[in-house]
Order: sequence, then C-alpha cells, then structure tokens
Amino acid sequence: MPEFDEVLPKYLRISGYLRDRIERGELAPGDEVPSERELAAQWRVARPTAAKALNTLRQQGIVESRRGSGTYVVDRADGPAMRDRVPKYGSAFAEGVSVTVLEAAIVAAPDQVAEVLGLPKGSTALMRKWLTSNGSRVAELGTSWFASELAEVAPRLLRAERLADGTLRYLESVTDRRVAYLRDRVGARLATADERRRLALARPAAVLVYQLTLHAADGTVIQLDEIVHPPEQWRFQKEHSSRS
Repeated sequence: MPEFDEVLPKYLRISGYLRDRIERGELAPGDEVPSERELAAQWRVARPTAAKALNTLRQQGIVESRRGSGTYVVDRADGPAMRDRVPKYGSAFAEGVSVTVLEAAIVAAPDQVAEVLGLPKGSTALMRKWLTSNGSRVAELGTSWFASELAEVAPRLLRAERLADGTLRYLESVTDRRVAYLRDRVGARLATADERRRLALARPAAVLVYQLTLHAADGTVIQLDEIVHPPEQWRFQKEHSSRS
C-alpha cells in the first residue's frame, strides 16, 4: 500500500463535507449552504477558515454567493458534473453490479491500515474483501477495514455475505457513529499476487487503486476502503463548466 498523506486541513474537510452533502442531494440546487458563522461554530474553527472552505467551493463552481443574502448551491446545469458513477449514500456499489464477499475476518492490520484507523501498530482489524463483476467481466476487487472492536456491536460485518444497504448504513443503525465527511484519492501501482489471481491478470500488471476514508466529525476514521481496478478500463469521468 502507498503511504498516506497527512490529515487534510480543516478548510478542506469542511468543503469536502459540504460537497458530499450536495452530491448526495441533501443540499439541492438553489438551497442555501451554512454561513461562515454557522460553519465556524459547528466545526470549532475561526471565521477565516470557514470562509476559505466556502471560497474553495466557489472556485470549483459548486456554490455562488449572492450579495446581502448568502451562499447557495448552483444549478447543476451550470456547475461541474459529479462523477458519472456515484453510488447511493450507504451503498458502495452501483445498481446492476454483482457483488461477492470473498472473506470477512479479524486479521493483523497492515501498519498503514492501523495508522489510518488510529490503532496501535501490531493491532488487529476487521477486514472484508469483496469482488464485483459486471456481466462476465470482473470490475473491481475491494477491501474494507474497520476497528476490530466493532465486531462486538456489528457482528454481521464478520459474515461473508453482502449487506443489502451497505456496511455504512448497517454501522449507523447499530452504533452512534455518523459520517461527517469523506476523503478519497486515486493512485496506481503493480498488482499483488492475490490481486493478480482474483482479477485474472498477467504478471506484472499495473492497477488503479481508489482509496476512500469515511470520517466522523471528530476526524476519526470509521471505515477505510481500498478498491483495485483492472487495467484498460475507464473508471472515472468528470465534466466541468467553463465557469469553474
């Protein structure tokens, strides 16, 4: 696994959280977003930090300010389009995709997984490995990581079966943890032996790796996903307004 970056600055966490709410439809076009004062109080940051978060979204063409009124979500027709395959909140998979949970167990956490989850080095973690396919073609191989202590309150995570509403919905239904913001990144590396076997790849093979961390409001990571995509497949697409 590649090295993880340092934790995002607060203003990027705030802007990412607001963008995620917009992508999920919780804030629709024309809706007013929280003000600088409200964001500063909610996130316990200085007003300039909250202002920087809103300015980041303005620069991306996602929100616009109206003099004497506030800041509002722009019309999607005028703003940047989101990723063309954004799954519904609470489910990691798009409709029509076949999902097979290959393994669910408590295992020794790789050092960098332990670091991201805030666990001591040498700790165990709860791991769920799954494979998706679209028709006869393997689409992706994914691994989800959680603190092993969650097995006590969320025992279904240890079953090698798909959770219909997704692991996040299940976790939120049995714990008091709620996701405040998400952080994702994309990289590339050579496939491991297990990835080559699961994805039927030749040796050597480069793969696209998509990592997603789901954070609580206090910054702790509730879930870490690493999704490996085979080569020669277009996975992400964005369109941008000329205004952004």
